[in-house]
Amino acid sequence: MPDLSSIVTFAVASVALLLIPGPAVIYVLNRSVSDGREVGLAAVAGLELGNFVHVLAATAGLSAVLATSATAFNAVKWLGAAYLVFVGLRTLATKPRVIAGDSASVSRRRSFSQGVIVNTLNPKVALFFLSYLPQFIDPDNGAAWTQALVLGSIFVVIGCLTDGMYALTASALRTVLLRGRTLPFVQRYVAGTVFVALGVVAATTKPSH
Repeated sequence: MPDLSSIVTFAVASVALLLIPGPAVIYVLNRSVSDGREVGLAAVAGLELGNFVHVLAATAGLSAVLATSATAFNAVKWLGAAYLVFVGLRTLATKPRVIAGDSASVSRRRSFSQGVIVNTLNPKVALFFLSYLPQFIDPDNGAAWTQALVLGSIFVVIGCLTDGMYALTASALRTVLLRGRTLPFVQRYVAGTVFVALGVVAATTKPSH
């Protein structure tokens, strides 16, 4: 088990990292503004489940394979990139519709599943945990895998809180957008462009070696 000082240092560093808007936050903001609070929170749950998959992979040493094997890295990279671009193009091709009240064009289940896929098939997340967790692991505090699992779980919990905050804040802005005719076009063009952009970014990710 990591000692208390390591946990506190890790938690503070993780909060700072998670508060910086990245692809996951952009996805949460997009889903929350476009489809409301519940769909946004479902996206958070999916993303953090994807993070936990990578925590388990890092604990088992599987993330190291992605870092050292170009074939494995490229397979995951292109699967994730292709999925993101597919979702983006499908969104751009969908005719916008006027939304009233709290109705959502994307279901909670789909938002959740997309979140899981977005993070699970993102090799950058695997490389992040592979490079980040070891900085806080001390061999004198027990088995490395136990420490990695504990620290990774803490990161996921903090991620739920910070991403949840973004989801709640963004969904509150949705009410303002619903007063006009802006939202349907935001859903189509902004959402579609964001997904395609994320796919392009994922496709340009390179192994660290």
